Amino acid sequence: MQPDPGENRLLYFDHAATSWPKPAGMIEAMAHYSGMIGGSPGRSAHRRSLDAGRIILETREALAELFGSNDSLRIAFTKNATEALNIALLGLLHSGDHVITSSMEHNSVMRPLRFLETQGVNLSVVSCSGDGRLNPDDLRAAIRPDTRLLVVTHASNVTGTIQPIAELGQIAREHGFLFCVDAAQTAGALPIHVDEMAIDLLAFSGHKSLFGPQGTGGLYVREGIERHLRPLMMGGTGSRSEFEAQPDFMPDKYESGTPNTIGLAGLGAGVRFVLAEGVEAIRRREEGLTERFMKGLASLKDITVYGPPDAASRAAVVSFNIDGVSPSEASLELDERFGILCRPGLHCAPAAHRTIGTFPQGTIRFGFGYFNKDEEIFFALEAIQSFLTAPSDRTS
Repeated sequence: MQPDPGENRLLYFDHAATSWPKPAGMIEAMAHYSGMIGGSPGRSAHRRSLDAGRIILETREALAELFGSNDSLRIAFTKNATEALNIALLGLLHSGDHVITSSMEHNSVMRPLRFLETQGVNLSVVSCSGDGRLNPDDLRAAIRPDTRLLVVTHASNVTGTIQPIAELGQIAREHGFLFCVDAAQTAGALPIHVDEMAIDLLAFSGHKSLFGPQGTGGLYVREGIERHLRPLMMGGTGSRSEFEAQPDFMPDKYESGTPNTIGLAGLGAGVRFVLAEGVEAIRRREEGLTERFMKGLASLKDITVYGPPDAASRAAVVSFNIDGVSPSEASLELDERFGILCRPGLHCAPAAHRTIGTFPQGTIRFGFGYFNKDEEIFFALEAIQSFLTAPSDRTS
């Protein structure tokens, strides 16, 4: 007998794309801003504008606390990690510079770098192992006298593989080049300390493990780097309005235009939820869910799981394939028959799929979150077992 998801029951396993549900405080914070404040921060001197500015400041301060920075002004808000990475890469690199990255990167890194190649920037892509690990010795071998930057994902959005960020940061510091980390999958889910990990630039999204709404994110910039980092866009910042030149100080240099204050109100609430629960507790919970799912998959036939064999070495992301079934077909049937929401395909990371040998078909990806329950994991495993034993029910 196949598992019954119950009427209208949906199991959400797409947290690697966007976390859901959100903490109640996030929704309340956005409603409070919209219903009770509404002003633009920094654009007026009336009380509603000041209240809006306070929301921005409190969100910045919560993020600085989370990332171990003693200066919240080092954080510039963006609409997502992609924009933050574009500021870092397009703003820092010039023709003749050398940049190093890994073969497990998301297109948010690879596409700007491939564009910069056409502008004279020299790119080295260090191959990772079959389970997505970057060997620090391979990084050392790629270093050149003109190396300006290393940019690496903290954890893969395909396999969840966690890279040795602190060790990589130390290598960059020893050799005198900058270190940029894509923390889209890890901000709020894994401990991050920008000083202890020697991180110069940290790009993060707000709508994943920080429990904020879509359209929020940011870039941490170590002190002094802003002198060399061009903004992507320029315009009104609410500061130094008497000058027509763009401000040259943080965070205003990178925050032109009216900010997404309602979104940042929600992001601030999400970050405070993370701080209250504790990143370590969130990590333990998500690692436990991942371990249970991986053990369950290991007991099934005709399943190939990609990435590190242990949950401790990955974020709460599991990619797998079912022999003889395309990822898109399997994902569709899991949704239609069992109410299981996951993501098939290449996950905007073709380089990662080439590394693990799943290009061009991709994988079925399950991304777990803090609000998932053990019984949901068990149900998902029963559903996959039922899928394997009932081929005649598959969609054509």
